[in-house]
Amino acid sequence: MADDFATASNPSAAASGPGAPRRGRSARGAAGGPDGANPPPNAITAARVQPHSLEAEEYLLSCCLIDGNDTVARCLEGKITSRSFYAPANQVIFDKLVDMYNRGIAIESGVLAEELKTSRQLDEIGGYAYLTQISGRIPTVAQATYFIEKVRELYLLRELIKVASNAIEACFTHAGPLESFIDTVEKDIFAVTQDRISDAARQMSGPTREAMSLITQMAERKGGLTGISSGLSDLDKFTYGFQQQEMIILAARPSMGKTSLALNFAEAAVLPHGGKKGVGVLIFSLEMGSSQLALRLLCSRARVDTKKLRDGLYRPGDEEFSALQQAADELSKAPLFIDDSSQLTIMELRAKARRLAARLGSTQTPLGFIVVDYLQLLSATDPRVSREQQVAEASRGLKSLAKELKVPVLVLSQLNRAAEKEERVPRLSDLRESGSIEQDADVVLMLSRPKDADKTFQVAAPEADLIVAKQRNGPVGEIKLRFISNLTRFENYTK
Repeated sequence: MADDFATASNPSAAASGPGAPRRGRSARGAAGGPDGANPPPNAITAARVQPHSLEAEEYLLSCCLIDGNDTVARCLEGKITSRSFYAPANQVIFDKLVDMYNRGIAIESGVLAEELKTSRQLDEIGGYAYLTQISGRIPTVAQATYFIEKVRELYLLRELIKVASNAIEACFTHAGPLESFIDTVEKDIFAVTQDRISDAARQMSGPTREAMSLITQMAERKGGLTGISSGLSDLDKFTYGFQQQEMIILAARPSMGKTSLALNFAEAAVLPHGGKKGVGVLIFSLEMGSSQLALRLLCSRARVDTKKLRDGLYRPGDEEFSALQQAADELSKAPLFIDDSSQLTIMELRAKARRLAARLGSTQTPLGFIVVDYLQLLSATDPRVSREQQVAEASRGLKSLAKELKVPVLVLSQLNRAAEKEERVPRLSDLRESGSIEQDADVVLMLSRPKDADKTFQVAAPEADLIVAKQRNGPVGEIKLRFISNLTRFENYTK
């Protein structure tokens, strides 16, 4: 494998190995495209093949075909363009993939082949045989980041060779002021090296306008919500709602009611009280099936006793059935989406969230809230690394997703047994399996039983303490909630 990505330096090897022209492509075409991205070698580099790896290019294109929207987006973020590819066929394919991505067309090999056929480029890239070869190159997108960096690195090396070779040639023929000549060479080199740096830095005028807009909202609402309401007034007084770009951790021991509380938050976001406009909500349920969550949501919203319903004590025509039908009608029309896929990796989760955000972006109710139940059930992108690193990667990925989509992301997490053993209030250090969770989170909520609760059964008690253990932009403290177990619903505490 190491040889696959080595810099090519043997012309004869390049002509006979994987980098050789295929299916009607000329040797000149394989070395340099008509757009000047890979120009024919000059006198200095004539005896050497420019750095490239056709294998890395094909592996990257294969990743794009496996998970097109996500990988193509990551390529664009990494400043990969068609010029980054050495082989003209690969340049054509990537150009077409970007075109499909921008038009919202599903990216997969059959659709790509049809698009290339329509634009009369299929034969130019080597036909169906070459697409089949690419699509079967790699079975997973786990190493997509590596191939993006490899393709980009080799492209920058080729660009540096071109600039440096031109500078050497110009040195032999230079006539005129030396300072002007050096300045031109420096500009050419800088034009290449600046591609190593992303454009994430923003001039202060943009963030300042956004901050002033938020300040204006705060002033107009006189201490009211500036984010998504949790449905719990006592919690909203602490947070002023769940804010855009925030990752909120909701942690508790098993059977303490994490999922119930998260569903209450989701319901309040998608169907807020007082006739307010809701937002689109996406729930990733890695533990429970969508039908189970739907049953909980229906009973909770209709305020129907779940146990009596299971016992068959309600009949069609009863008041409770009418309430369930009304709740079903409201939830069916609401922009609430549940993904109960198992074995979901953080990259797959982010790709699904991006696709739904893009789909809802053109509607009147954009995606505004994401729930992940729960963090420790996300599958590892690379199972060879330690469990702590796996959880840390998922935590960082979810925080990046919140910033990218500009929505609050509520992430459920497990607590370790320390608080139970020591019979104390949970602390940030009790977050299970990774210290990075508490670092990445903007808000950490911990659900625990009251100190004087019966300890016979480790289940949610009629009363619960919700601890705001961390909040970057607000106070911390403790809130008391009431848990109505037969409705699986948390409400504001009242004596």
